[in-house]
Amino acid sequence: MADSLSGTTGKQEEKFSAADDVQDPTRQDLQQSTDVDTVNQESSKYTTSRVELWSYYLYYIGNNGLSGFNFGPSQFQNLLFLAGYDPSAPPFTVACGDGACVLPYLGRVRDINSIVLLTNGISFAIQAVLLLFIGAWADYGRWRPNITIFFTFLAVGVSFAWLGVDDPSQWRAGIALYILGLITYQCALTFWTAAFPGLARDLPKVKESLAEVKDGRKTLAAHAQLTSLSRNRISNISFTVCSAGEIVILAIMVGILKGLHSDESTENNTKAFSVLIAFSGGVWLLCALPWFFLEKRRPGLSLPPATSLLTIGFKQTYIALRECMRLKQTFLYLIFYFLMGDVLNTTVTVIATLQNSVVSYSTFQLTLLLIVGIATQMIGIYLFWLVQKKYKISTKAMLSFNVFWIIVLTIWGLIGVHTDNFGFKHVWEIWLYQAYYGLMVCPWYAYSQTMISEVSPLPQMFLFFALFSVVGKTSAFIGPFVSSAIITAADNNDNMPFAFLFGLGVFSTIFLYMVDVDKSRVECEEFIKAEGARKAFDSESTEGVVASAFTGDPDLKMSA
Repeated sequence: MADSLSGTTGKQEEKFSAADDVQDPTRQDLQQSTDVDTVNQESSKYTTSRVELWSYYLYYIGNNGLSGFNFGPSQFQNLLFLAGYDPSAPPFTVACGDGACVLPYLGRVRDINSIVLLTNGISFAIQAVLLLFIGAWADYGRWRPNITIFFTFLAVGVSFAWLGVDDPSQWRAGIALYILGLITYQCALTFWTAAFPGLARDLPKVKESLAEVKDGRKTLAAHAQLTSLSRNRISNISFTVCSAGEIVILAIMVGILKGLHSDESTENNTKAFSVLIAFSGGVWLLCALPWFFLEKRRPGLSLPPATSLLTIGFKQTYIALRECMRLKQTFLYLIFYFLMGDVLNTTVTVIATLQNSVVSYSTFQLTLLLIVGIATQMIGIYLFWLVQKKYKISTKAMLSFNVFWIIVLTIWGLIGVHTDNFGFKHVWEIWLYQAYYGLMVCPWYAYSQTMISEVSPLPQMFLFFALFSVVGKTSAFIGPFVSSAIITAADNNDNMPFAFLFGLGVFSTIFLYMVDVDKSRVECEEFIKAEGARKAFDSESTEGVVASAFTGDPDLKMSA
């Protein structure tokens, strides 16, 4: 403890002999008291306050995906359709209609749906490299918040840039903004999300529980359950608050669309898309500022010897993959996350395709549809959390319950293989799907993220969140290609992919069932211990002592 005091105090202590300490117990008690006070001050400095926690929630209202994930992609596809031409006629002589629609892209003439897929692939490739390169940066030093700040400001800039892109002739500029929008949204979201385990660890209630364990008044297992519930609380409440805020934003957007007369012409509708994207960006900036100023810059790890920020990302990614068998439970969940992520992402994509064949939505109708989906999402996620809180249900159990309803969604689509009466083939089904998706499916986005924190070592939480993000994006990229091939092989039966998705969904649950969270905590401790032996995980806050992979405390570590 004396190392935490000033250098002058340390030199003065060297002048005192052991005998002096024995003869002057008052001075010894004073020194011990000073040590304890110093440690307590350092600990309380990073305690998660109510204001900091709500600024974290507020950020998510801004980073809700409306700009980079909803209206941005919609505007991009809208511009491609308006700029494209019917391939059955000479180039650019007949506008796109109900048939095929093409444009020259990357050296050849391509269908606009192919252009969207290829652009998604480019965006994913850039995201993967970025996240693997900088994913570990956030685990080192105290400047992690700067990563979120950088990507947020860049994303907001992209949102405002859409104001200058509202004509079909600017579709090439739309490609650049579309790619940048997806990348900045995903990177900002990834690094913001990965902060919640640290916030949960530093909650006053969790810190008090940790002290009780040290005093022998509480078991480590009980503390682990409280920590898990605290993580779920932050994750679920952040989604609930985001949903409530998003409903308000969408309601304002309805007024904007009415003011712009978006339904009166194609030109007005296209301009409205760009205005909504810019408005979303402005709201994002406004909601992000409190988090930027109020987030405590908690200490991270020190860079290992012979490494730099230019190499640490790929080096630690390589180590994590190399040691995957040491982290067996993490690896099992990674497989499940990939498979079920593929099922959900592809299911949503296929339903969107079926939806477009049923009815085309204007900006106004799309906004109303989003309001229904977001409202039910808020209710669904909060109800899931209330049940979990009341009965103290584990994260894995809640996720398993949620996965059951995702599989039911694939059965819904599967029924439509041999009938036109059901299977996302009617307008009423699309509206019902939005409500069902919000209530029963959307909790996936909260619980799947919390489960990542349950099976990942705390000192390298940001790296593992980046790895899971890359895995998730990979599944989102592969799924549509597989579905396209199935549809083609099934004589263009758009519901046939649900057969594959149902089977894959059921198969993926085997890996979730095999995940043992208690074993994972022990495996993470052993992983951190092994890495600590080679000086890879020295912490600024523990002065070279490797902290627990779960509790964050150097004295309390999970064991078998």
